[in-house]
Amino acid sequence: MKKLIEIQSELKAPKNQRNDFGKYNYRSCEDILEAVKPHLLKHGLILTITDEVIAIGGLVFIEAIARLDDGKQAIEVRAQAGINPDRKGMDIAQSFGSSSSYARKYALNGLFLIDDTKDADATNDHGKASQETSPKPLSIEPTPIKKKPELKPETEAWTKAIEFMVKGGLISKVEAGYALTEVNKQLLMDTVLEKA
Repeated sequence: MKKLIEIQSELKAPKNQRNDFGKYNYRSCEDILEAVKPHLLKHGLILTITDEVIAIGGLVFIEAIARLDDGKQAIEVRAQAGINPDRKGMDIAQSFGSSSSYARKYALNGLFLIDDTKDADATNDHGKASQETSPKPLSIEPTPIKKKPELKPETEAWTKAIEFMVKGGLISKVEAGYALTEVNKQLLMDTVLEKA
């Protein structure tokens, strides 16, 4: 925690990107990574960023996890960004990549306390009238992770999961919304194989 606090107070991540259409400067995920690498080396820390695609109730989004590790302790910050596969001017890979970059940037912002209140995402009204809002106070308390409901046999959710997987759905999608014990996971897989 002491090393992280030092990085949070020392880190300067300049806004090296320019949006000429919107006439604003902004920082990208890559800008943050470039700025933080010397601090990681100085403090002997490892930073990893991973993504997971999650679908809940028809909404598909990317959850990025920024993890800082010193070999003894680790801290994680998560951020999400929705995916719109019908985004104009982008193919599906570009749409996923754009959402990944956005989620990663905000996970890093949360981890290193980078204030984006004056960034493009906060100030660009995309042609709409802007509204005055007061900034939210920063907190170093970790956000509690909502516990997923357990998927159990002989429930409506269990039946729907089987139907979903028989039609070609992936177990990873089921696990994105539900917790599965190893025994129930094996039972679910066996049931799907029987019905397929």
